[in-house]
Amino acid sequence: MKLKIVLLLLYIGLSTVANATTVSSIESIRSGDMKKLVFLDPPQPVSEANFSLGDGLGNATLGDFRGKWILLNFWATWCAPCKKEMPMLSEIQIQYGGENFEVITLATGRNSAQGIANFFSKAGISNLPHYHDPKQNVAKEMSVFGLPTTMIIDPNGFEIARLRGDADWSSNSAKRIIEILIAQSGR
Repeated sequence: MKLKIVLLLLYIGLSTVANATTVSSIESIRSGDMKKLVFLDPPQPVSEANFSLGDGLGNATLGDFRGKWILLNFWATWCAPCKKEMPMLSEIQIQYGGENFEVITLATGRNSAQGIANFFSKAGISNLPHYHDPKQNVAKEMSVFGLPTTMIIDPNGFEIARLRGDADWSSNSAKRIIEILIAQSGR
């Protein structure tokens, strides 16, 4: 039992050092909308509430995505800034999505499955998930107070940064931030 506790503390300590290195690398290159990206000290655990995977695929939690960096975007079909931002998030997933990084879009609140599908269809987006948090359980547990809200979650399942409002995810600064995160995965 003592060995497990020591290993857990060692793991947390190494994880904290890795996150600190990542944060300092990112803070120095933020510009434009990415200056709204606020880093959390200390990183916060993410919600373990269930959300729908859509398309009859069942439910999941954010914990099911551990092992890779996650750009988690809370949005809604009625949200004008979300409509502006979603094509850029789609491009980020096309460019960087894979083994070490994923964009997760989570429609929160009163968004029907058909409304979500129509939203993506009208925007020409076919590569982002139709995940849904209908009772806003995940959003509530993660203190999401407005849409869109985007978070960076590390591979250990901790929120390290949050951006409230829409952002230019096609900017060089946003892309460089993601590249730094993915590079950290290789260490």
